[in-house]
Amino acid sequence: MKILLMGNPNVGKSVIFSRLTGVHVVASNYPGTTVEFTKGTLKFEGEKVELIDVPGTYSLEPICEAEQVATEMVKDGDLIINVLDVTNLERNLYLTFQLLALNKPMVIALNMWDDAKHRGINIDLERLEKLLGIPVIPTVAVTGEGIKDLFTRLKEAKAPSCPAYAKDERWLRIGEIIDKVQCVTHRHHTLMERFEDASIQPLFGILLFLATLTISFQIIRFIGEGLIGYVFNPFFENIYAPLMMKLSAALGSGGFFHDILVGKLVNGSIDFGQSFGLITTGFYVPLAMVLPYVFSFYLVLGFLEDAGYLPRLAVLIDNVMHKLGLHGAAIIPMVLGLGCNVPGALSTRILESKREKFIAATIMAIGVPCMAQTAMIIGLVGSYGASYLAIVFGTLFIVWFGLGFILNKIIKGESPEIFIEIPHYRIPNAGALAKKLWMRLVGFLLEAIPFVLLGVLLVNILYTIGFVELVSEITAPIVTVLWGLPESAISALMVGFLRKDVAVGMLRPLNLVAKQAVIGSTVLAVYFPCMATFAVLIKELGIKDTFKSAVIMMATALFIGTFLNLIL
Repeated sequence: MKILLMGNPNVGKSVIFSRLTGVHVVASNYPGTTVEFTKGTLKFEGEKVELIDVPGTYSLEPICEAEQVATEMVKDGDLIINVLDVTNLERNLYLTFQLLALNKPMVIALNMWDDAKHRGINIDLERLEKLLGIPVIPTVAVTGEGIKDLFTRLKEAKAPSCPAYAKDERWLRIGEIIDKVQCVTHRHHTLMERFEDASIQPLFGILLFLATLTISFQIIRFIGEGLIGYVFNPFFENIYAPLMMKLSAALGSGGFFHDILVGKLVNGSIDFGQSFGLITTGFYVPLAMVLPYVFSFYLVLGFLEDAGYLPRLAVLIDNVMHKLGLHGAAIIPMVLGLGCNVPGALSTRILESKREKFIAATIMAIGVPCMAQTAMIIGLVGSYGASYLAIVFGTLFIVWFGLGFILNKIIKGESPEIFIEIPHYRIPNAGALAKKLWMRLVGFLLEAIPFVLLGVLLVNILYTIGFVELVSEITAPIVTVLWGLPESAISALMVGFLRKDVAVGMLRPLNLVAKQAVIGSTVLAVYFPCMATFAVLIKELGIKDTFKSAVIMMATALFIGTFLNLIL
């Protein structure tokens, strides 16, 4: 049996989903698309049933891929929980009437009931139940109020015989219901509502954004560095390294298989940054160097998502994004890309046209380094001083904005107006936040570790067969003359096709001067996406547009590396 959670975007479906399901939750892509949905299990009338959090949709007349998926998924549902935002009841009922016309067993969760009371909105529940012909349960998902009642009343779900109204008739019927069940009393704005309004005003909104960005990255750095310094490094140095040294001795402390598995010994011991073995550097990089920052980033991102800040940021930055041929919602792929370019590329599906997707995906892959790569850049360039870090990230921002501006001018088409739901600010639910964080971390590890291991293995093999030396000879004029980097940096550039963070880490043992560290880090950031992102870009853009995007990346890297070499 399949129970579907359906409703408009940002009505609290995911929090209700988290309240109803246990730990056995998975996120999947709908077949043939990159649209993600979440499913879990719960016990209903003594049987295990599947609960699916369907992508948010405003109607069953889809205008984007996510809404098309929601329309397809509803066909397979056995029972529907329609989640409504009671503070926007009139708009939410449009989807409700379309669902009622399907004649499937259904109940309504009238969510954000506490907000309605605070806003002076009173709903006659008994009358609304009678008019709709199905159970209506008030809920407050973030506190759990009404969730038990919702679960208990699932057995009362009904399939009322509701006519399929035409669009105008549907709105007319909704208006009649609102007149009968809703009463709004006058009250003054609360302090939180004034803050909500101010956060999308240009002056205060920009100051809030800068403050949020600064605080977020301080938290990310504090948590990430704390986990590295007090958890991961002690484990690898004190527990894992002695085990690897025993394995090294068993393998003869050298030789082909030793160098592949354990790597080369540095001064008679394992150096997790330089040994470059499959089970030494291959595990250390994603787990000890990258995972702590990814964990802290997704923790902060999940909080901002569930608190309701990101949609406000999209509205605030809409005018700026239009200069790049995008609307404000395109800031969301950019923010996600700061954590990992893969979900950043996937989230370009929220954009409406191929032109927007192409511009957004290209400038994100070029100008937005993932958190793993950012951590490695900070570790490499930061040792030379903050001013050099400013050069790297300042250059990336200029490239991001400048390239978007140019693409907007040369690619035909228009930028549509923003159409996005702005929820009220709310305190995130800890359970939903933890579940989302867990799924993202598992997804990162499943994606990261195989590619890191593949990268380490590939580089070792390429060194063994002499391929690196051959490529070094061919590309030496570009790397050494135009970019001013040593030939030994070529191996890092090659690994960048697999994992950019690993590639930046490979620059550390080369004893680069500050100028070379800046150029190497910047070129690696812009010249090509990692293979995982590249695969997603092919799915999102198609082979032809991905090839165009890759050509733009390579040309940009060639120009930026040469330019930095000339001026620094």
